[in-house]
Amino acid sequence: MVISDQDLARLLTKMGLLDEKKIKEVQEYMKNASASFDDGLLQLNIISDEQLGITVANYLKIPFVNLSKVSIPQDVFHIVPEKIARKHKVIAFGRDQNGTKVAMADPKNNEIIALIAQKTESKVIPYLATPRDINNTFYIFKKDLQKGFDELVKTKIGDKFLKEAPIAQIVDLVIETAYFDKVSDIHIEPQEEDALIRYRMDGILHDMLTYPKNLHDRIMTRLKVLSRLRTDEHLTPQDGKIRFEIENSYLDLRLSIIPIVEGEKAVLRLLSSHNQQITLTDLGMSTKDLDLVSKAYAKSYGMILSTGPTGSGKSTSIYAILKILNTRAKNITTIEDPVEYRVQGVNQIQVNTKTNLTFASGLRSILRQDPNIIFVGEIRDSETAGIAVNAALTGHLVVSTLHTNDAATSLPRLVDMKIEPFLVASTINIIMAQRLIRKICDMCKTTLDLNYDDLVKNLPEETVKKHFGANKKIRVYTGAGCKICHNTGYLGRVGIFEVLEVSKDIRKLIVEKADSDLISQQAKKEGMITMLDDGLIKVVQGVTTIQEVLRVTKVETL
Repeated sequence: MVISDQDLARLLTKMGLLDEKKIKEVQEYMKNASASFDDGLLQLNIISDEQLGITVANYLKIPFVNLSKVSIPQDVFHIVPEKIARKHKVIAFGRDQNGTKVAMADPKNNEIIALIAQKTESKVIPYLATPRDINNTFYIFKKDLQKGFDELVKTKIGDKFLKEAPIAQIVDLVIETAYFDKVSDIHIEPQEEDALIRYRMDGILHDMLTYPKNLHDRIMTRLKVLSRLRTDEHLTPQDGKIRFEIENSYLDLRLSIIPIVEGEKAVLRLLSSHNQQITLTDLGMSTKDLDLVSKAYAKSYGMILSTGPTGSGKSTSIYAILKILNTRAKNITTIEDPVEYRVQGVNQIQVNTKTNLTFASGLRSILRQDPNIIFVGEIRDSETAGIAVNAALTGHLVVSTLHTNDAATSLPRLVDMKIEPFLVASTINIIMAQRLIRKICDMCKTTLDLNYDDLVKNLPEETVKKHFGANKKIRVYTGAGCKICHNTGYLGRVGIFEVLEVSKDIRKLIVEKADSDLISQQAKKEGMITMLDDGLIKVVQGVTTIQEVLRVTKVETL
C-alpha cells in the first residue's frame, strides 16, 4: 500500500473501523496467510476495496478512481506499454485538454509520471486506484491484446496450415484467453463437419471459435500429453489435471474427456487463484447476513452448511471462511472431491474411490487427527452425514455443503438421511443457501423503465411494493452491451444469499419434524432475507437486472 501499515491502521481507527482487537486479528491473518496489511483488512471484511481506496486517496489528497466504473478508450488504455503498466500497476484511463488521467497504485511514482508525460507531451494527472481494481482492468482488456489468436486459429484455413498448425501454441492461446476472460470452463466439442470451442463466462456458455475437424484429434492429443493421460485411448472417459504457467504463477486445470458420437469431447475447469482472494463481502453477502455467518464460525463446535447447485459459489464461500479461521493455533483438515484450491496451512485430503478413501472413511480418519475444524466437501449419503453430525457434537466445527434448493430444505433433507431430528437441531448453527447472478457491465450500464403491471405478473405484488414502491413506472438498470462484455450487458458475477440461523423456535420445529415450508415461514418471521429478496435488493442498487434474478431463482422470466 502507498501509505505505511501504521498510518493506515491509525486512519481506520480514527474512522471507527479498527480497534486493538481487530488489529491483532489482521496481524494474525498476515502472519498465517503471508499477506499484506491491506489484504488482511479486505479478507476479514473490515473494509471494502473501494472504501479502502477512497480512504487512502483522501488521506493523500489525491483524487480516487474506480476503474470498473469508467469506460476507457482503447487508444488511451494502450498509452502505457503493457509490461510497464503491469510492473508498476499503472493504467491511463482518460485524456482531455487538461492532460492525461492515469490510475496508479502508487501516485508518488514520479519516474513513471515523467515517462508518460514525455510520451504524451501533455500534463499527467495522477489518480489513486487499488491494486485489485487495476488487475481486474488488465483482465478485462487482455482479450483485446490477443492479436495472435486469430492468426493461429481461423475458421477457414488451408491444407498446408493443417499439416503445420502449431498445436501447442493453439492450446496455450485457448487457455490464456480463457484465463484473461475469467472463464470458468472451456468446452472443446467435435461436431459433424467441424469442431467448436465454447467458454462458460459468468455461468453462460458462449461459442468462441469454430475450427476444422482435422485439427481436433491433434488438440485432444496435446491435452492428453499435458495431463499425462493415455493418448491411445479414445473410447473410455479419462480425467486428468494440467498445471499451466501464466503471468509468473500457475493455473491449475481439471480435464475431463468423454467419447461422444462425433469423437472425443473435452471440458477444462479453470481453478484460478483469482477466486481464492474473494471474500464473502466480494461475493455480495449483506452486512446482516455476514454478521450471522461470523457469529456461527466464531463458535468452536457445531455445523455450518452451504447449499446450492453445482457452480453456485459454495466452494468459494467455504474457502473464504476457512481462510479467516486459518491460524497456527488451529488444526484445519478437509476431505474434498476434488481439492479445488490449495490453502497454505490447511491439511487437504483428496477423495480416491480406487483406494477406498471416501468421504465417510476419510472423515473417520480425520477425527483421529486431533482437528479443530473439519471441512467435508459434500454430504452425499447417510454414513457421511452421521459421522459429520457426531463430529459437530463432540467439540469440532464442521463446515460442509449439501445439494438442496434453499436453506430450509436442508433440515428435512438431513432427517431423510436418517439423522435423528434432535441431533440435527442441536448441531446445525447456520445454513447458507446461494446462487450466482451476473452483474451489469459497468462499461455500458444504462437505465430502463419497467411497468408496474408487468412486474406483478412475475412477482408477488407485496414483493414488488416492498422493493420498488407502487409507482406505475419503475426505473432500474440494464447493460446495453459493449465490446468489453461481449455484447451481453453483463460482466462478472455476484452471489445472492439466504442465511438461515437455527434459533430456538426453528430447533423446536426440526424436532417436531416440520416440513421445509413451516421452517422457512418461521425463519422469515425472524428476519431471514430470501434469495429472491436479496436479488431484488441488488436490482435496486443497480448491481444486476430483474431478468437475471428471476432466471436464477427459477421464477418465470419477463
